[in-house]
Amino acid sequence: MEITNVTEYEAIAKQKLPKMVFDYYASGAEDQWTLQENRNAFSRILFRPRILIDVSKIDMTTTVLGFKISMPIMIAPTAMQKMAHPEGEYATARAASSAGTIMTLSSWATSSVEEVASTGPGIRFFQLYVYKDRHVVAQLVRRAERAGFKAIALTVDTPRLGRREADIKNRFTLPPFLTLKNFEGLDLGKMDQADDSGLASYVAGQIDRTLSWKDVKWLQTITKLPILVKGVLTAEDARIAVQVGAAGIIVSNHGARQLDYVPATISALEEVVKAAEGRVPVFLDGGVRRGTDVFKALALGASGIFIGRPVVFSLAAEGEAGVRKVLQMLREEFELTMALSGCRTLKEITRDHIVTDWDHPRPNPRPQLRSIL
Repeated sequence: MEITNVTEYEAIAKQKLPKMVFDYYASGAEDQWTLQENRNAFSRILFRPRILIDVSKIDMTTTVLGFKISMPIMIAPTAMQKMAHPEGEYATARAASSAGTIMTLSSWATSSVEEVASTGPGIRFFQLYVYKDRHVVAQLVRRAERAGFKAIALTVDTPRLGRREADIKNRFTLPPFLTLKNFEGLDLGKMDQADDSGLASYVAGQIDRTLSWKDVKWLQTITKLPILVKGVLTAEDARIAVQVGAAGIIVSNHGARQLDYVPATISALEEVVKAAEGRVPVFLDGGVRRGTDVFKALALGASGIFIGRPVVFSLAAEGEAGVRKVLQMLREEFELTMALSGCRTLKEITRDHIVTDWDHPRPNPRPQLRSIL
């Protein structure tokens, strides 16, 4: 059976993976209300397509932090990808590179920054948690820099791990033949007291609960790499992120794995975009499964989107070919959505191309007399 959309990979992954592994990837926090809402909120945004526009040529290219990419669809950090497929992060890196887009490597990856860099050229970002031992953080950042990574995506919504009940039921642990490769060969100091299987939970326990905005400033003193703040959901925090010198903001609720009953990221996006006032790019992470979702995010002011679960599910199903196919399907769907909405470049995608359930009834918009003839 030919796979015709991104969502179909989830069922295949469920068949292929051990329950503990599938549940780790698939589940959200507590009641999983936000997990559903991340998807459902997209269906409350409708299109206002413009017709009779020459859409014979469509340009989806864009730049992110100065790097040119083929489309505004990038890969979010997801942990422990070798649980999904033996090639894990290597396969994801190659798929991203061949699609001409950016991969973000999780610091909890089962492949190291050096190993991912060894797959060949590509624009890669490094996701970072801040640990109690700042020496460990500095070493991770240094390694990412040396391996040619171009930005740090600092996850800021995880002073503690969310309550994921499937993982509690399954007694989730990293399978014994895998390890968190970015922590190998580091001077872990006090952290170096767990065997590999215990390392995952141990490392999670080392996340620093005192993390605050001053640590974002500290991070800027130890690296020249641009810092994206990942996990912003409010205007207030967007303003502070801009003030402290973040290079960009990723609107994220951690794939609905942290605090349940936060809004869908697509619902929080516009508030954050308005607060950023165009001073830094704002990206969306969470719930994207269709090219139409990508268009809706851009219409609400996002500079691009990141996909997470579709990557691990397609990786489990078909390895590198699966991840390539996900990127290709999203690309083709997004291009089609642009054409059918009358947009030839990303700049032409505007707020007027959508209507949301939180919009006030529109007064008749003044006709835009774009040189019609």
